[in-house]
Amino acid sequence: MSASSDFYVAMPGYEDTRRLDDLRATEYRHLDERGQTYLDYTGSGVVAAAQLRAHVERLSGRCYGNPHSENPTSSASTVLVERARERVLAFFNASPDEYAVVFTANASGACRLVGEAYPFGRGTRLVLTGDNHNSANGLREFARARGAETVHVPVRGPDLRVAGEDVGAALAHRRGLFVFPAQSNFTGVRHPLAWIDQAHARGYDVLLDAAAFVSATRLDLSRTRPDFVPVSWYKVFGYPTGVGCLVARRAALARLRRPWFAGGTIQAVSAFGGWHVLAPDETAFEDGTLNFLSIPDVEFGIDWVDGIGMDLIHLRVTCLTALLLRGLAGLRHSDGSPMIRLYGPDGTDRRGGTVAFNVLDARGGIVDERIIARDTAAAGISVRTGCFCNPGAGEGAFEISERALRLTAHRRMRTLDDYLGVLGLPSGGAVRASLGLVSNIADVERLIGFLDTAYRDREPDASGLKPRERC
Repeated sequence: MSASSDFYVAMPGYEDTRRLDDLRATEYRHLDERGQTYLDYTGSGVVAAAQLRAHVERLSGRCYGNPHSENPTSSASTVLVERARERVLAFFNASPDEYAVVFTANASGACRLVGEAYPFGRGTRLVLTGDNHNSANGLREFARARGAETVHVPVRGPDLRVAGEDVGAALAHRRGLFVFPAQSNFTGVRHPLAWIDQAHARGYDVLLDAAAFVSATRLDLSRTRPDFVPVSWYKVFGYPTGVGCLVARRAALARLRRPWFAGGTIQAVSAFGGWHVLAPDETAFEDGTLNFLSIPDVEFGIDWVDGIGMDLIHLRVTCLTALLLRGLAGLRHSDGSPMIRLYGPDGTDRRGGTVAFNVLDARGGIVDERIIARDTAAAGISVRTGCFCNPGAGEGAFEISERALRLTAHRRMRTLDDYLGVLGLPSGGAVRASLGLVSNIADVERLIGFLDTAYRDREPDASGLKPRERC
């Protein structure tokens, strides 16, 4: 199969992204030299050779020491960390007077910082959309422990979107924290950022999970003002891992109450007196020693992406998402029956480059996602399978009733497969292909061609599959 000429007619803007092909041939040539088809950008971005060169040059050119001191190596690290903070704020067009940057290990760590310190209590409410990542879903444990009410707003319909009227109804009662992803990491659905102002008007703080969104789309915090924004930088530009951040409104940070303190977070403390005073700024949330040798790589990564152009990346991803969706829809068995069941929008309107689906056999049954994982891996194609740490979207995709889910909660089973059996599910999840910075037409064609060759009119080989360990 090859990209038909009508793709260029339908997506004339794709020609304007040719610079990314040149970039792939130079800074990302390891993809093609090793015959890799990388379609897991929602899992992680891809590292450019320039990022690694910059890291080595920086560390080989000077000695850097643990911050929180006045010695020369410590001061050198502090300067670079503070520069990285400033660069993060600039990336989001966020005023340093209004927003602060708290460095964390990842977006999950940023969510935890908010959950453990948010003033939940009786009479407050945590409102979660149904397609949150588990790192956001986990906030409910903090809310429940302090007597707050937790409400989940379901995903609905064939597009697996969250209805605006359902959000409005959930926010009509009490006050508290509203949590939703700018882009679902399961379906690629993009939610209205207008919900932020709507929630503020109802007295809610807002945590906007931007982890899947900002790799290919601008987030302008001068125009939309969530209170908390968790980010994992490796999802944007691949390197470094182990560095994320919480971008937070300073007024919202001031309302948080940390349940403990650690090295680097306090202004003053007494061991025998039993008192402590937290630092008066964002460092009160940065426990222990920061990853000071990698945080400066965030500054370089942001400069790298900005130099390429986020609008250019967004255009490339949108065009290729359209090609992927059309290619999947066109896969048919010889009798005309579809080979693919898509979850989420079938077009590019209000969606990102994350596409979830299952492969169907000739009888219309779902092909075990472990088969797809095994076969694509053997072919050198990187896609992701499972529930993608997003159970709410999966429950909506497989139309599992709330009653069945509640009944399952009272049963303790040994394996994930046991749970799937009780729920009567034919699969442990879906297949997810996601596009990013240097994806190209050949990547999409290879996946579509592989699926057509491997599963059209065939009975997939289910022998030797390993038990599912986790969702």
